[in-house]
Amino acid sequence: MYSDEHKRFLKKEKWYCLSVIFVQIFILIFLLALWQVAANFGWINTFITSSPKMVVETTLHLVKENNLFYHIGVTIYETIISFSLGTLLGLLIASIMWWNPFVRKVIDPYLTVLNSLPKVALGPIIIVWCGAQMKSIILMALLISVIVMTMSVIESFEGVDENKVKLMQVLGAKKMQIFFKLILPSSYKPIISALKIGVSMSLIGVIMGEFLVSKAGVGYLIMYGSQVFNLNLVVSGIMILAILSWMMYSLVYTIEKRLTR
Repeated sequence: MYSDEHKRFLKKEKWYCLSVIFVQIFILIFLLALWQVAANFGWINTFITSSPKMVVETTLHLVKENNLFYHIGVTIYETIISFSLGTLLGLLIASIMWWNPFVRKVIDPYLTVLNSLPKVALGPIIIVWCGAQMKSIILMALLISVIVMTMSVIESFEGVDENKVKLMQVLGAKKMQIFFKLILPSSYKPIISALKIGVSMSLIGVIMGEFLVSKAGVGYLIMYGSQVFNLNLVVSGIMILAILSWMMYSLVYTIEKRLTR
């Protein structure tokens, strides 16, 4: 049983969380309403900026033509594939770097350069290697997510308390035992947190790839809309991307809460 003081604390926390959600929703509704009012009174040029009403009409039109969910499905599929591969490769590369300090020092400058290099600059090369198809999109997203994941994980590995490592060494633990019994468990929360960054980076990579070579996907809708000067389609695609990004982040956040409970 909870004490009265604990119950008051839980009630206060609950109201605090509800207040945050209420303010977030209020701000969103206010901005959308202001956008629509500005469009109705001619304060803005709807040909350039569109409006919430036009965005809804364009989205409903895509639904009626059975195009919207197909394009969303393609983008989600590409994101899941690149995110999964990026997570696995990032963990593997980071583990190898921790295991062998020589490899860590050799690879580190290359990771730094690749991380700062705009991946879209590699787009023409990737297209030549893989062709103008889904493989190119997944590879572009993978280049982004795997580097971010690797750097995040290796930093969490190296952040483990050295005194604990030395204690296990003194007690006769082998390197594999140190890794699986100390390094990996100690980095559990940072790795889960890195997944939230990884899923965002994967989605960014997918959209960049769809801008270049795709014939389907939300990125393709945005690029097609810009080419035919259909700004309603462009803004609708951006709104859909924002919703997809929020859904993926919320999914990883929910998994993090359950796993770290």
